[in-house]
Parts: sequence; structure tokens; C-alpha cells
Amino acid sequence: MEARELAQLPWARSLSPFRGTLRGHGEYDGEHFAGLTLDEPNGPSARFIECAFTGVTMHGGDLRRARLSDVWLQDTQFVATGLAETSWLDATLAGVQIAGSEAFGAQLRRVTFRGCKLDSVNFRGAELTEVTFDDCDLRDVDFAGATLTRSAFGGSRLARADLTGTSLDQADLRGAELGLIIDRNSLSGAIVSTGQLVSIAPVLAETMGIIVRDD
Repeated sequence: MEARELAQLPWARSLSPFRGTLRGHGEYDGEHFAGLTLDEPNGPSARFIECAFTGVTMHGGDLRRARLSDVWLQDTQFVATGLAETSWLDATLAGVQIAGSEAFGAQLRRVTFRGCKLDSVNFRGAELTEVTFDDCDLRDVDFAGATLTRSAFGGSRLARADLTGTSLDQADLRGAELGLIIDRNSLSGAIVSTGQLVSIAPVLAETMGIIVRDD
């Protein structure tokens, strides 16, 4: 999703204010969730189409297997919210904070994270296709066993990001600060700059059992 602001989206003018509570298997089409604090929201397998979330905070709760298509999220927080096996298509997350959330097995396609903070998020076994992390902070994010295809991390900072067992295909790490946990094959299929290769050389050497001595 290339639009930079909510107002630029073709469906923005048709949004209507959300009223009520989230419910499992609920259908939400063209609704605007604005300025809400949702404690323990219960929306497993809910479906969101052309919806916007602005200034929303979710504490805990369950959105497992929710499907989100053509959605916009801005200045929104997920704190320990269950996002496992969710499906995201053509979504933009701007200034969003996600902390302590389980998102294992999630499927993300054409999703943009812009200026977001992800802390202790579990993406184990997830599938990320054409996902962009632009100027984001990723701390203790677990991508173990995930598949990242044509995804990019420009201007982002990765601290203790776990890439063990990942499958990368044109995953562009250029322009990112790399603090990685890897195994022998973790970076196969990644795109890095020469400077990055030099900076991660000690980690690569340790992972591959290479002993470096100059004496």
C-alpha cells in the first residue's frame, strides 16, 4: 500500500465510526476504530476490510486467525495481544507499537511498517511477502523458521533479531543496523551491503566455526 496518509486512500471517505465491541468471527467493513482503549478484545477469526485504526490501544485479548485486508493502522498499540495465524493483505502500519505479542504462523503480504516499534514479537513460522520495515525498531523479534520473500528493512534497527532456520528470498537488509541471531544458513538469500558484511563477519565466523587468528 503506497498511500502515505489515511486521507489518500480511495475508501477513506466512506469510513464510518466503529461502535460496539469486537466479537469472534465478526465482519467489519469500512469501519474506523478511533481513540479507543480495548482491554482483552475478543475477536478471533474476525475479518476487517477497508478499515482504519487510529490512536487505538489493545491490551491483551485474542485476534487469532483474524483477516485484515486493505487496512490502515496509525499510532496504535498492541500489548500482549494474540495475533497468531492472522492474515494481513495490503496493510500500512504507521507509528504502531507491538509488544509481547504472539504472531507465529501469520501471513503478511504487501504490508508496510513505517516508524514502528516491535518488541518481543514472535513471528515464528510466519510468511512475509513484499513486507517493508521502514525506519523501524525491532528488538528481540523472533523470525525463527519464518519465510521472508522480497522484504526490506531500510533504515531499521534490529537488536537480537532471531533469524535461525529462516528461508530468505531477496530479503533486502541494506540500510539496516544488524544485531542478529543466526545459524549457518540464515542469511542465504539475503541482500547486504559490503559494510554490513564486514560488520557481521564475526557473527558469521562464529556460526560457521571459523577461528580467526592473526598470530
